[in-house]
Amino acid sequence: MVDPEIREELAGYRQSIDNIDAALVHMLAERFRCTKAVGVLKAKHQLPPADPAREEYQIERLRRLAKDANLDPDFAEKFLNFIIKEVIRHHEAIAADRSQPAGNAGATHSA
Repeated sequence: MVDPEIREELAGYRQSIDNIDAALVHMLAERFRCTKAVGVLKAKHQLPPADPAREEYQIERLRRLAKDANLDPDFAEKFLNFIIKEVIRHHEAIAADRSQPAGNAGATHSA
């Protein structure tokens, strides 16, 4: 049998983890909302979906933030690279949708 105090402490940690997970989902949703707006703006003005200089800046900044927070900078970089790839994929899709004639706006392309 587990000591009730240990069970309560464990429940407290689990509640915090659940709250953090919920906050992360909401923060990622907001980030993708903003990056979608960037994608629409880029497509409207025929700018490239990817911005290597911006990506490099973001990675360097995130690595520094991770190090300051005692988080593995390599993990943080991998996480950001995943997000960047998703953002670029969405920006490319937005650009492709904007370049299609009005009658084919919902068409998809296979890679």
